[in-house]
Amino acid sequence: MSTALSMRPRKGRIDTITFTGGFLVPDTAPPDTDSLSVLCDHASIVKTCTLMARMADRQDWAASEEIFTEEVDLDYTSLNGGEPLQLPRQSVIAGWSAVLGGLDATQHLVGNHLVTLNGDTAECTASVLATHILENEQGDPVWTVGGHYLYSLVRTAEGWRISGLKMTADWTTGNREIMVLAIENQPQHVTEWKHENSPT
Repeated sequence: MSTALSMRPRKGRIDTITFTGGFLVPDTAPPDTDSLSVLCDHASIVKTCTLMARMADRQDWAASEEIFTEEVDLDYTSLNGGEPLQLPRQSVIAGWSAVLGGLDATQHLVGNHLVTLNGDTAECTASVLATHILENEQGDPVWTVGGHYLYSLVRTAEGWRISGLKMTADWTTGNREIMVLAIENQPQHVTEWKHENSPT
């Protein structure tokens, strides 16, 4: 999300202050190509990271090709234990759809993006509040996780894509068992997917 505040034009200066994903361009910045390129990269990276959350909540799995590289480094060890994984994009999506498809609803609120650019690679950190809902007869229908993401991204011919995702959980509340119930709600061919890879 970007916000532009109009300022009085000055000769040789940008007449706006632009905020995009925590990146500030003051009105004293020179209007050169490099500055605009960095600004566009920041905006594109924040958009890609935000689209990942929207994809999960809307279960729009076809959008994954516009978000992830073909291979993805996935690290949910903070929440689930185990070891970090490197998986094909389609395996990541198959697993996420297996879990989230068994829930009634989810909402991933992602914000406070901070982007670090390094040529054709980048890292982005963001806070996340993930709420998962499943009505059940065994307890609370809600499980909520608060934490942060570390995204690794690469520039491709089609734009910025996420090549790695690390989720660090700072706190949780509610009934985590709904994630297991969500998998059990799915057909047999998806219940074999390991729970330690489940998304948040």
